Amino acid sequence: MGAAGRIPAHWAVAARLLAAGHEVHGYNRTREKAMPLVAHGLKLEETPRTVAESSEVVFSMVTNTAALETVARGEDGILAGLAPGKVYVDMTTASPAFSRALAAEVGELGAKLLDAPVSGSRLSIEQGTASIVVGGDPDAFAQVEPILRDVAGSVRHIGGNGQALLMKLAINVSVHLQMVAFSEGLLIAEKGGIDRETAVDAMLDSAIASPMLGYRGRFVLEQPEQAWFDCNMMQKDLLLALEAGHELEVPMPTTAVSNELLTAARGMGLGHHDFAVVYDVLAAMAGMKGSVA
Repeated sequence: MGAAGRIPAHWAVAARLLAAGHEVHGYNRTREKAMPLVAHGLKLEETPRTVAESSEVVFSMVTNTAALETVARGEDGILAGLAPGKVYVDMTTASPAFSRALAAEVGELGAKLLDAPVSGSRLSIEQGTASIVVGGDPDAFAQVEPILRDVAGSVRHIGGNGQALLMKLAINVSVHLQMVAFSEGLLIAEKGGIDRETAVDAMLDSAIASPMLGYRGRFVLEQPEQAWFDCNMMQKDLLLALEAGHELEVPMPTTAVSNELLTAARGMGLGHHDFAVVYDVLAAMAGMKGSVA
């Protein structure tokens, strides 16, 4: 599925559903990008509307809230193809407030919306080890839970509509801050004369190791050819988290400062790299060379 065996996250979800034996109808703005999955059984449709009309359970996973609005509310969008009894599972990390509003519109059509963002890399989705948190109607969740378990190793109902998105934002705040703390500690060791790879090995074999650092920590040695989760996407999530913090009156000073490292990465032309490139931003500030040439 692609020359390097990597496919976008939304197609990784579709690939797992196909592998589990589900009939999958799909849509992509650029049809050619979906062709590898067509070879594996995907039935490619012309519009999101026809996907929704052809399916009992409808999935979407797009870049941001604006893209979700287009694919859901557009003239030939998902809402136009929904009918009573259907379940719409949105896996986009979008605004919780928008998701709640969308859930109300879906409810007016006699269908149910679940927000179900995925935590994990594309690789973890492909391997079935990603996790999914779900917000929305418990009965709708019970209906689709077996399908979600064909996608992810962990599936958990969190609460009402929008709550899973809030949980995903909370998770991504921690993911980013772990990477920043790891980078700062590594730079102290490295600038103090310890070989970078030696320091990375020692840190990943210590109490600070986490599943996320286990697969992303080594990106400070060499960035992946294709970003697993780039700076632009991470900053989108941090800004949503900061907005939620403002609404809920939760101070988030560390998140606010760390978010500016992503702004700096973009300003340095590194926005397309995996967000682990914040190490390079801090290295530059320390007068050192990072992982990107």
